[in-house]
Amino acid sequence: MMLQAVPPVPPTPPAIPFDPNFVLTRLDSPAVVMIVLAALVAATIVLWPLARALARRLEGKSVAADPGLRHDLEQVTHRLTEVDGLQARVAELEERVDFAERLLAQSREPGRLQS
Repeated sequence: MMLQAVPPVPPTPPAIPFDPNFVLTRLDSPAVVMIVLAALVAATIVLWPLARALARRLEGKSVAADPGLRHDLEQVTHRLTEVDGLQARVAELEERVDFAERLLAQSREPGRLQS
């Protein structure tokens, strides 16, 4: 006689604590319309300032409209022109230091610099 092993019974799945299908089947059409309208109003309230800021940025009026930003931009431009002048002065000073180093090295070791 041959014995067959009975497979174990799988455990039952846990119950879902909240079933959205149960709620949606109980709603009537005016409730659904009100939920959709409330979601649209909430999205509009949240996204309206972001859309306006993006539109101003795309138009290029954000700097022109705010005098504080315009002043800051002018200061940055002025400082950049000063930096350009300072870079020219630093380049000239580097050349002078190189020249002075060559003169000092030439007076100390004249044969070494002949290349």
